[in-house]
Amino acid sequence: MQDVDAIVKEALAAFAGIDDADQLEQVKARYLGKSGLLTGLLKRLGKLPAAERPAYGSRINAAKESLEAALNERRESIQARKLDARLKEEALDVTLPGRGLGSGGLHPVSRTLERIETLFRSMGFEVADGPEIETDYYNFTALNQPENHPARSMHDTFYLADGRHLLRTHTSPIQIRYMESHHPPVKIIAPGRVYRVDSDATHSPMFHQIEGLWVDEHITLADLKGVLAEFLRLFFERDDLKVRFRPSFFPFTEPSAEIDMSFGEGWLEMGGAGMVHPNVLKNVNIDSEKYQGFAFGLGPDRLAMLRYGVDDLRLFFENDLRFLKQFN
Repeated sequence: MQDVDAIVKEALAAFAGIDDADQLEQVKARYLGKSGLLTGLLKRLGKLPAAERPAYGSRINAAKESLEAALNERRESIQARKLDARLKEEALDVTLPGRGLGSGGLHPVSRTLERIETLFRSMGFEVADGPEIETDYYNFTALNQPENHPARSMHDTFYLADGRHLLRTHTSPIQIRYMESHHPPVKIIAPGRVYRVDSDATHSPMFHQIEGLWVDEHITLADLKGVLAEFLRLFFERDDLKVRFRPSFFPFTEPSAEIDMSFGEGWLEMGGAGMVHPNVLKNVNIDSEKYQGFAFGLGPDRLAMLRYGVDDLRLFFENDLRFLKQFN
């Protein structure tokens, strides 16, 4: 019986000195495992006289229960200490201010579009909108572009499966839709996304365009150049900016011109413009003998590139936050 008491005393002392859960399980095996000390005593019961076996066996079982209870208590104590230590490490100071959410910002092209709209509104223009999926009629036919016009080629235009609808190649259809429902005077800009099969450092399959239209009884090329020159000077905040027109051709304007600007050294092409072709006015039931007007088209993406000093258009649409955060 003395052996049992000595084993229990030794085991309790061993359990009390351990603060690691894995180590505790190893010590448990020494006393209560298949080859443990108490298990060894049970195996020796058969060598005792039959009269002594019940009492000795009962003593061993009581010792096992005592050690199991002590073992569970030590497990709970180790777990509690571990939890306390973790809570101290992860303690929450409720008096600290909240971290808040990360703040976003406007895309540089969106900022440019807002600036463009603000400047044109200050000159009396309204902002019009229209669908990005257009019919062949509004995108080409109504704009004096016949069926054999090269812009209708599948190599230039994203057509839908039905062959009659397409992703608009310019925002000019907005002008047609607006003139169908509004009688002159008409003075609008039409900003939005447009789509063409083109991609390089200065072109993207999806890009932005802003077109302007002013139709009234006495509109001339002088009005067109005055509006564009004033806009570009305001946009770039340069009084020394110069604007020139170069003869060109567009099916929906006559005469037509390319718009160039200069800060003093060289010229940059900024877009196209001209007087609205009489056929376009006829298609929207406006009397071209009484009314005339001008139209122009500019690229907000190019304006953003020049304003922010970006030399590759594709950077605007790669969604790299390291690049975009520079503008907010």
